[in-house]
Amino acid sequence: MPRYHAGMLATVRGACPHDCPDTCALLTTVEDGVALKVQGNPAHQPTAGVLCNKVSHYAERTYHPERLLEPMRRVGPKGSGRFEPVSGTKPGRHRRAPASDRRPRSAGDPAVHSYCGTMGLVQGEAMAGRFFHRLGASLLDRTICASAGAEGLTQTLGGKVGMKVEFFAEARLIVIWGSNSIASNLHFWRLANEAKRNGARLVCIDPRRTETAEKCHEHIQLLPGTDAALALALMHELVVHDWLDHDYVAQHTVGWEGLRERALRWSPERAAEVCGVPAEQIRALARDYGTTKPAAIRLNYGMQRVRGGGNATRAIACLPALTGAWRHRAGGLLLSTSGYYPIDRAALQRPDLLAGRAPRTLNMVQIGDDLLRPASPEFGPAVEAVIVYNSNPLAVAPESGKVVRGFARPDLFTVVLEQFRTDTADYADYLLPATTQLEHWDIHASYGHTDVLLNRPAIAPVGQARTNTQVFRELAARMGFDDPCFAEDDESLCRKAFGDRIDYGALLEHGFASLPVPDAPFAAGNFPTPSGRCEFFSQRLARQGLDGLPDHVPNYETIGSSTRYPLAMISPPARNFLNSTFVNVESLRDIEGEPVLEMHPLDAAERGIADAAVVRVFNDRGEYVCKARVNARARPGVVNGPGIWWRKLGLAGTNVNELTSQRLTDLGRAPVFYDCLVDVQPA
Repeated sequence: MPRYHAGMLATVRGACPHDCPDTCALLTTVEDGVALKVQGNPAHQPTAGVLCNKVSHYAERTYHPERLLEPMRRVGPKGSGRFEPVSGTKPGRHRRAPASDRRPRSAGDPAVHSYCGTMGLVQGEAMAGRFFHRLGASLLDRTICASAGAEGLTQTLGGKVGMKVEFFAEARLIVIWGSNSIASNLHFWRLANEAKRNGARLVCIDPRRTETAEKCHEHIQLLPGTDAALALALMHELVVHDWLDHDYVAQHTVGWEGLRERALRWSPERAAEVCGVPAEQIRALARDYGTTKPAAIRLNYGMQRVRGGGNATRAIACLPALTGAWRHRAGGLLLSTSGYYPIDRAALQRPDLLAGRAPRTLNMVQIGDDLLRPASPEFGPAVEAVIVYNSNPLAVAPESGKVVRGFARPDLFTVVLEQFRTDTADYADYLLPATTQLEHWDIHASYGHTDVLLNRPAIAPVGQARTNTQVFRELAARMGFDDPCFAEDDESLCRKAFGDRIDYGALLEHGFASLPVPDAPFAAGNFPTPSGRCEFFSQRLARQGLDGLPDHVPNYETIGSSTRYPLAMISPPARNFLNSTFVNVESLRDIEGEPVLEMHPLDAAERGIADAAVVRVFNDRGEYVCKARVNARARPGVVNGPGIWWRKLGLAGTNVNELTSQRLTDLGRAPVFYDCLVDVQPA
């Protein structure tokens, strides 16, 4: 940990830990061991000295008056939020649970719930992975955000790979598909604006009229879950008008004849009926995309949170190969760059510690069902203990009414590692105070650029906060796990993450180091697929009995399929939060205001709902009370419920995930947050 003396002023290099493609390089100014401010590092090209409004408040978050600073034990009913300090113990030697909680455990019943509260490779799943592998706990399928898109991209391009983000500034056409870049990808938006100033045309495809859509030349406001139909109609027009790069298709793709046949079934008129947009708008986009070079697509994860999300990603990922856009460094597509990183996850997480055991795998999307499911031959033993870190499942998991009931089980022993008393923390038996990014070592990849970033601790841990790694080291020691790997310190883990595949000296000196990715990685093919080509047809999917070609897969809950619930609802991120991470920062919450539901004036008038009225949003899964915002951000038939508010800060103790379902996507076993029908009434 850093050492400071009186009057000492220092600047410490770090990395933003949050689930955002920008992965900014940070500079923290420290005086007398106190962090004064956090800024963007101007020496890091993707960051360019600029931070979003959320991370600019990081010092406020670290010293927040409600920060959890000592171990706590529950003394009230689960969910009451009543705790007392665990006194008289040294950090890491917390008092044992009450006798009623110290019952024998059947093999495989401990479970874990974690995700991207930090994107760090060390404070994420390094020492934690070692501990749970050695313990033999149930494994976790971490699919709650991006795995449908990741699987679709992998089946088509061979991995989570794509354009280098800096070259979007040179594109002549940029299609921003399923992304509110101003809110969730600020540094890309800077590049898109540079291209716009140089004459590029910007088109936004999104069911919501976002801040980004308002600043693009055109907004295609399609219905949720219809992106694959739109992509296939674009292909139809590329074929009919011969806006194709025949040489690129012949040399660097697989399955063109089958894809061509499928695309020709999707006329703009057919797609217009499915997508709810004018056929001429589809034709115009196809003409722009087919005739403008270089053309680039910035795809984001909003469009894959529906039943057909994997297929939609596949369909869109085919487009740059059809036009030969990959030939240009400013052409192609970017969803994620994380597949470029040579991370040695096995060295960090040590799955060999399972020693031949094969624990069951629980999908984090369905934690509500899993916690309520009794022991059975099919499921195995009931989950009797769970440890939560880097996540707030009561707020972020779908069908949250079930999640609450699961965590409320009196026989479920729950430990939560946290910085604040979140919704999930209220249901813990024990709370252990966790460090923030300013207080620990970590190393970071990115899914929006191609640099590795090192995070040095800027200050000593506040109060009795412990790093995740230290908690799992000490748990391992108390369990009698004497494997040498549990003694490795955090900087050693940082060095191990990439081994000799990255210049660690450069990381120490500058705080970041670039991967050797070609400027135009697929100009001559060389995709990381089994065939080395862009795979319009995936033999791997066909072997699983799935359709090898991308297709439009309708939502589970389509508009018009229910007379009781006639409105589709999407729940995109609120601009001033990042998932549920910054909801308790008062300055940001003041900007965001209060939980709202955006409604089109026609839908509001039909229900007698005025702007700012309190409304009840409901379906068979539950109900959510919030304020109506009657405006043009919502299209007719679709309502927008920006999230993710903590339940305890909602108007009636719930949030938008009370309404979402635990169903899974076509590929990737991911959630369908935006595949959700509701109705709305005045409260």
